[in-house]
Amino acid sequence: MNQHQLTLSILLLLSLLMFSWGRWRHDLVAMSTLMSAILLGIVSADDAFSGFGHPAVVTVAAVLIISHGLNNAGVVELVSEQIRRYQLSKTTLLFTLTALVALFSAFMNNVGALALMLPVAMTAANEYKVSPAMLLMPLAFGSILGGLMTLIGTPPNIIIANYRAEMTGAPFEMFDFAPVGVLVTIIGVLFISFIGWKLIPAARLKKNTTKQLFQIDNYLTELLVPADSALIGRNINEIEMFQTHKIDVVGVATRRSYARPPEDLHILQEGEILLVRCDPQGIRKLQDKYDVELLTTATEVFQQPDIHNGIMRECVVSKNSSLVGRDVRYLRRMTGNSMALIGIARSGYTVVKRLRSQVFQPGDVLLLWGSHDTMEQHFHTLMLLPLEQRELNLEHSSRPLLAVLVFALAIILGMQNVVSLPVAFVLVIMAYVALGLIRVREIYEQVDWSVIVLLAAMLPVGSALEKTGTTRLMVENVLAATGDVAPVIILTVILILAMLISAIINNAATALVMAPIAYELAHELGANPDTFLMAVAIGSSCAFLTPIGHQSNTLVMGPGGYYFGDYWRMGLPLEILIAITSIPLLLLFFPL
Repeated sequence: MNQHQLTLSILLLLSLLMFSWGRWRHDLVAMSTLMSAILLGIVSADDAFSGFGHPAVVTVAAVLIISHGLNNAGVVELVSEQIRRYQLSKTTLLFTLTALVALFSAFMNNVGALALMLPVAMTAANEYKVSPAMLLMPLAFGSILGGLMTLIGTPPNIIIANYRAEMTGAPFEMFDFAPVGVLVTIIGVLFISFIGWKLIPAARLKKNTTKQLFQIDNYLTELLVPADSALIGRNINEIEMFQTHKIDVVGVATRRSYARPPEDLHILQEGEILLVRCDPQGIRKLQDKYDVELLTTATEVFQQPDIHNGIMRECVVSKNSSLVGRDVRYLRRMTGNSMALIGIARSGYTVVKRLRSQVFQPGDVLLLWGSHDTMEQHFHTLMLLPLEQRELNLEHSSRPLLAVLVFALAIILGMQNVVSLPVAFVLVIMAYVALGLIRVREIYEQVDWSVIVLLAAMLPVGSALEKTGTTRLMVENVLAATGDVAPVIILTVILILAMLISAIINNAATALVMAPIAYELAHELGANPDTFLMAVAIGSSCAFLTPIGHQSNTLVMGPGGYYFGDYWRMGLPLEILIAITSIPLLLLFFPL
């Protein structure tokens, strides 16, 4: 092992540890790894930013934008309306939703497909009187499975296809993943719908959190007692409305003090802040009778006339939201005081703490108040996932068939090699802009820049693995450790290893690291490299063991009321089933 190989191996190991630790965002870890490789002379300065122009990066960004265009066109709303027409059994409902999100995910970003179907699932949970926990984890897993079916379904497929192009001169085509991916997805969806969901802890399935997510009664809300309030001088236990309207006073505070539980004989005073749980009707009646004021950390925004005509919306803080680790002051600054925090719930439980003291976490459910005109824009900018049914956006034409036809035409052009797939997708975006399905500013809002930076930064590092001979060194060590083991056993090990790594780090990073190793192993064994690359693509995408392995899992954690350890209960049997199913299918369609 020479100096560059040793240095790069150590650097790669450190980056994997940082990815799994999660203390810093994956894009920052990836860029730090790239900069370190440049300073250590492993990656040349000329190649430092070559990843930003890589076809894989362009394709991932384009798919995110196209997903939003399909949503604006009303594709998902059309499907949702069709579902509502039929009275389905609970199991059939679960199967239908999981199958639909898998189908959407085959042609859209995984998280985008989940985001579009999540409001439908929440509404269905409410209508069918079932716990969201029954629907949301299956929905998240379905969105991940659907990505296995096509080239654009998930970033690992795009990365693997482009790596093959670099090695052989020809990438995997749009539906090369389908023979294995479609069958694995069908088997996975059937397992989830009829067996897997029963493995979710019974306590979650019995807990109906739908009401909590669509009403205020389980959110923490703050009410100010102003100078002219009729509550001043009243004993807190003698106020009849607190009992008759189910208004639960959980704390009393002042603007300068922390909240404390109310004493039995507490006399309310001017300027005190009541921390309460209640529904909108209760708050309105309190305001009418006692002149209390709905308070947030940005109370002054309610003095703006347009806010009085605004809307109240629920959302989930995504893993990559810029709100993570920050407080409400950042929310105010980023929204120009046009959006206010009214309530917060974490993992299905009410948070008893002043709103101004909250530090946002992935999976937090937020109740926000803001302007009709800017709410959706801020949701996109801050990467917040809306939970309520979206209001009709009159700025966009409802032309789902046209949007789908344009997208299908682009795929055909790419498959026929008239233009490359990245070029075809950029043409789709331009067509959507011309048709009014996407506004120009939305193009930049819809791109998950953290994923783009991750891919662009790690691609030169991945190339360095090849140029320095580090990949071959790793392969030789694997072969020395396994001895005369049959190639199919090593293929299985590659698949399982990719699954395990993707449980703790980003699936795109997993594909970037594993692809060169798998390709070189195949060559050393005299096997078909396509078989090994496909195994990496499947394994990298199957992140079902933890809520941090894939953003789809993180997004449903709060709304579903799941705990960290809930995911492996359904995820582990699902991954075992996928491994057992995938290996024979890989050998059938991509013989060794």
